[in-house]
Amino acid sequence: MTTTTYETQTRIGTTTYRLRAAADPDLLLDLTGTDTTGAMVAEGSLRLPLDAGAAVGKLLAQVLDALGRLGAPPPRSPRSRPANANQPWTDDLDAHLRATWMDATPDTPTTDLIRTLARTHERSATSIRARLARIGCDPDIPGRALSAEAATVLGVQGRHQGVLREEPDSPGEGVE
Repeated sequence: MTTTTYETQTRIGTTTYRLRAAADPDLLLDLTGTDTTGAMVAEGSLRLPLDAGAAVGKLLAQVLDALGRLGAPPPRSPRSRPANANQPWTDDLDAHLRATWMDATPDTPTTDLIRTLARTHERSATSIRARLARIGCDPDIPGRALSAEAATVLGVQGRHQGVLREEPDSPGEGVE
């Protein structure tokens, strides 16, 4: 009778697993696992009738998968979204957001003000920053309007995009 041998290895994390299977006349499986220092961290052997290999392989896969899920950390719960996430902005909400931003002084900590506005409007800080630009506010400096150049760089196309909120140096220079 001819002996058939199959060998393979795989690395999972810091462990390298080696599997050697031989059919002579039974199916013999030897599994070892070593860490990066060469220390043995897993080992085992199975002797099966030759015709049972595929069925036992499926059984082992099911058992090992189930055991792996038992030891795995629990799935992360989806992040809770702010109450107004994906809700449309109204003119009144835009006006309140703009007034609050423009009333702040440039030395106000930007991230603190954005977080406060996010809580007030029950939206994410990211959505507040994006909305500030769309309503003509510079999202990086409290109290400052968004310049036409910055609107172009940010690619905003909101209702107030490109409206220069400062007095022009001479008549006819404001962007409309």
